[in-house]
This record gives sequence, C-alpha cells and structure tokens, in this order.
Amino acid sequence: MKKFSSFLLLVFLINTGMAQDKYEREYRIRKSQFPEQAFTFLDTYLKDVKRLRFYKELDSAKTSYEAKFKKDRLFYSVEFDEEGLLEDVEILITEVDIPNSSFQAIQEYLKSNFKKFRIRKIQQQYTLTAFQNVENTLHKAFQNLIDPKINYELIVAGKKDRDFQDYEILFDSEGKLIRLRKSLPANYDHVLY
Repeated sequence: MKKFSSFLLLVFLINTGMAQDKYEREYRIRKSQFPEQAFTFLDTYLKDVKRLRFYKELDSAKTSYEAKFKKDRLFYSVEFDEEGLLEDVEILITEVDIPNSSFQAIQEYLKSNFKKFRIRKIQQQYTLTAFQNVENTLHKAFQNLIDPKINYELIVAGKKDRDFQDYEILFDSEGKLIRLRKSLPANYDHVLY
C-alpha cells in the first residue's frame, strides 16, 4: 500500500509539473471551417471590422477556434471551444491601459520572480463566467468596459536562472497571479510528440 501511495504521489507531481507548460500552435483556417455557432454569436459585432482572420488553435490540453480582427482601433481575439461556445475575448493593450495599482502589483510580482524580464504583449481578457451570458460578455468586451472580473494576460520573456524563457502569465484585475505557464516561442517550428 505504501508503494502504491508513493507511486500515485509521483504521478500527481509529474502531471502537475507538465500542466504548467504551454505548447500551443495556431493555424489559419477558412471561414467555412470555423464553428457555425461561434460565428452566429459574433456576427452582430463584426460590422466595420478590419483584418478578420480565423484560426484553429491546438494546445497541449485542448483545441479551440479564434477570430482575430481590428475594430475601433483595437485588436481583438475572440476564442471559442470546439462546440462553438465562447471561452474569452482578449484585447491587445499597453501598460497605460491597466490601472496603476494593478500594474504596480504585476510589476512587483515580475521583479520578485525574475532576475530580468521584458513584457512582450499584454491582453485584457474578458472570460465567460457562470454569472454572465455570452451576449453580456461580448457587450462588455466590445465596449471595452472596465469590469472587476477582467484578467490581464502577459507574454513575458523572463530570466530565472541562466537563460531567458517565454512565459504566459495571467493576473486578475487587482494584479494577483492566477496562472504561470512556460510558453514556446511563436516561431517554434519543431514537431512536438
């Protein structure tokens, strides 16, 4: 029994360690390959958009679909699962778009966990919660409303020991850490098995 418990603990620790890495690939797809239900949700918001592109995203844990476009001078990424259900809406922002207290908390976290770091990308994230419906979430995102439930997703090149590594770090609206995952560089061309 003791060996079995040790084995289960080892399997749990290995799985936990692996879950913190992000192996993600995006492939551009045609509109006809995008989930119909997802497009139906988006259709009313797609007036006056520019650079509308559709993508299939393969992650180490799931498959999802994204519509990326520019609307009202902002770059949007709207992500859906395989069934066409909304997962989140992300807007590309800069540091000045984050409230000072939240950005200060984010900076403190980065300074205390990395020897050196550089923020490569910041996205404001509106996620679908149990208390909101799809239309409400999309409305808040496209109005760019500050909501206490928004998150900030940062892509950071950080140095912990010797080399720089890319990380995807998710913070809540107050700047508290939600998730940290190692990320492969965007131009990673090797096949992953």
